[in-house]
Amino acid sequence: MTALSAPGRLLAVLAAFDHEHPALSLTDVSRRAGLSLTTAHRLVAALTEWGALERDTDGLYHVGLRLWEIAALAPRGLALRQIALPYLEDLYEATHENVQLAVRDGVEVVYIEWIAGRSSVGVRIQVGARWPLHATGVGLALLAHARPAFQDAYCAGPLAAFTPYTITDPARLRRALAEVRRTGVAVSTRQVTDDALSVAAPVRGTDGTVVAAVSLVVPRNDAQVPALIPAVRLAARGISRALGWRPTARTEPHG
Repeated sequence: MTALSAPGRLLAVLAAFDHEHPALSLTDVSRRAGLSLTTAHRLVAALTEWGALERDTDGLYHVGLRLWEIAALAPRGLALRQIALPYLEDLYEATHENVQLAVRDGVEVVYIEWIAGRSSVGVRIQVGARWPLHATGVGLALLAHARPAFQDAYCAGPLAAFTPYTITDPARLRRALAEVRRTGVAVSTRQVTDDALSVAAPVRGTDGTVVAAVSLVVPRNDAQVPALIPAVRLAARGISRALGWRPTARTEPHG
């Protein structure tokens, strides 16, 4: 195994934390980062002094507020969330269902905002969570507007299944992406949990490229979909306009 560089070791320490492991002991950090205890101790001490990590009264380490301050500068993170939030809130008030905003990071979708609905449908999502693109409505909306070469590579790769209904056939995925481009919305049914469906629409930036996706997640009832589509489209269009996008014939859906 190639030895990590000094920056690589620092990043390995930070990467030891995730949603399943938000609080770690020094030993946990060492093990999860693949570093010796001595090296982990030195790096954790430096990161804690800088504010990237914080130590609680039980001796466990957490991600520090200094990292939140830095992350807030990301244009696809907090800045996008702040612009989108009024439209997400309007979408919630119109439906009282789960509302999500997400961006693409490589082969995954990352959720940057979530408003919990009143329905009892289980949503395995929280801010910062990641899921493969093909398994969610927002992911399909983002993947459908990615570069053709990226789509080809993604469809050729392994497609993880989470329920018996998750799209795992490349040909079926390609058809689904074509339908998203035709209609301007993505409908994902029972792909992550057996009791939910989502309707998502792409959000465009100033130059018309898709930079995010917004969705509703509701209890599975295909009859609801036609009523949900206009609301999701309206929210996506509002966020896009707030980002500086102006529609053209090329970017308007055909269905």
